[in-house]
Amino acid sequence: MIALLQRVTEARVLCGAETVGAIGPGLCVLACAERDDGRSQAARLAGRIVALRVFADAAGRMNRSVREAGGGLLPGAAVHARRRYAPRQPPELHAGG
Repeated sequence: MIALLQRVTEARVLCGAETVGAIGPGLCVLACAERDDGRSQAARLAGRIVALRVFADAAGRMNRSVREAGGGLLPGAAVHARRRYAPRQPPELHAGG
């Protein structure tokens, strides 16, 4: 299981013209699960994401987690593929999950 994270000042998910999810400052998280991933992998990844120190403290150092910074999380499924390489073959795309 992998995730792509983006620190945001605000983010939202639209379905047509309707906003179906929105946050202020926080992390936008696109997660990609593979066939063998289960709840334990998802829980471990979630724990690592909320513990990442990617927000500035009072001294301006990246030393606070999203939880400590009072930020939000906006999750999304990364249905795009993960790239896998085989020797002497062009990259092949496989759907995650």
